[in-house]
Amino acid sequence: MPNNVFGQALTPCCFKPVTGYFRDGYCRTGKGDTGTHTVCAIMSEAFLEFSQSVGNDLSTPRPGFDFPGLKPGDQWCLCLTRWIQAYHAGVAPKVVLEATHEKSLDLIDLQELIKFAAR
Repeated sequence: MPNNVFGQALTPCCFKPVTGYFRDGYCRTGKGDTGTHTVCAIMSEAFLEFSQSVGNDLSTPRPGFDFPGLKPGDQWCLCLTRWIQAYHAGVAPKVVLEATHEKSLDLIDLQELIKFAAR
């Protein structure tokens, strides 16, 4: 099992809806994951609106992809660069650190992530 940002075993982010690049509930990354889906984030209205405004509509259900659409309070594995983009725009969602993959530390400092800790 991969590690989280604390160097401990990565915990699941969400199973309802099932999230993660591999759709296994974990924010883990691997070959083919060009978006680096490593940040376990708790959706907020501000973030969902921002994401839609930059071309990634996470709110609209897409039954063909078994995607129910996200609402505030849902947890989801975000692309690391999208979270950073939202951070710079002042709308970064809260983060579940135990479920956020250590690869996230390649681009964001742990102390900054801790400021957005959900728990």
